[in-house]
Amino acid sequence: MPNETLARRYATAVFQLAQEAGKVTGVQHDLHTFTESLGADEDVRKFFRSPVVDRKEKETIVAQAFSRLDPIALHTILLLIRKRRENMAEEIVAQFDVLERQARGAKELRVTSARPLAKNELDAIVERLAAAYHTKFDVTQSVDPSLIAGVRITMGDRRADGTIAGRLDDIARLFSTN
Repeated sequence: MPNETLARRYATAVFQLAQEAGKVTGVQHDLHTFTESLGADEDVRKFFRSPVVDRKEKETIVAQAFSRLDPIALHTILLLIRKRRENMAEEIVAQFDVLERQARGAKELRVTSARPLAKNELDAIVERLAAAYHTKFDVTQSVDPSLIAGVRITMGDRRADGTIAGRLDDIARLFSTN
């Protein structure tokens, strides 16, 4: 996808600048703060993405509104405005997150369960996976009551489904093929 490739290029440049300045965590936080503000208010999102609004006016307003952001993050956002790439902000932040996770040697791990897992249950799952795959994980936990019971684990493009709903789906597929 061309936008993903272009977003990765922007994210790589921003990540390298942040790394050289020793501000990766701060820049990442500020980029997330900006994209969250876009997601929080429809009017702000429309203003930021509008091709009709004068770029100089948009730059001035964004620079004033987000003046407390790290200069690297702020100048990245202003560059997107100047280059008419406002619609790529979220993808650039997602690509930045991937680069940051790779730099730490961690991988993304999503744990979905039918009920909230206790901390010791989640920790046990993560420890076993970390030992098996010899890596660190950034864990995201979510709850989906439709799973009935059990846990669904997603690591990148791998998925382990140990849920009742997953097993029922397997049984239904088995019956439908016979």
